[in-house]
Amino acid sequence: MADKPLVGILMGSDNDYEVMAEAGKALKEFGVPFEMTVSSAHRTPARTSEYVRSARERGLQVIIAGAGAAAHLAGVVAAETTLPVIAVPIDATALNGLDALLSMVQMPAGIPVATMAVGKAGARNAGLFAVQILAVTDAGLAEKLAAQRQKMAEGVLAKAENLQKRLRQDGLAD
Repeated sequence: MADKPLVGILMGSDNDYEVMAEAGKALKEFGVPFEMTVSSAHRTPARTSEYVRSARERGLQVIIAGAGAAAHLAGVVAAETTLPVIAVPIDATALNGLDALLSMVQMPAGIPVATMAVGKAGARNAGLFAVQILAVTDAGLAEKLAAQRQKMAEGVLAKAENLQKRLRQDGLAD
């Protein structure tokens, strides 16, 4: 994206891309510029630290961190910055992401990390939550969010209407 990134998306491994791309897609839908990279809390701690410590001066306002297994990335990121950090647990082990989820939600008092659901839905919600954070001071984004919510509501109402038609066609409703 041409504009200066407002959101940084970190993932512990390039294997996490398919999940974390959902956060990028959500941000792109709202025109929010972002950057995405791989940095591991365990394998490249100095790289992770440098990325996070320079985030604010580079213009980032929110960081999304996705990781699987022990999933310390979001906690390490949060410990290095006062920017909002959003964690995405990734289903990378036989525990189906439960290990990552528990690693992320068990942050000690004083170092908050907002934790989303495991997997793609969580990554999409992380992107949307980042938009909501930015919308606190950006009326244009707030309007886009309201329009998106209205569109989702209209979609549900259309599905409910279609269901009622089908029930009548199948003789299951009057």
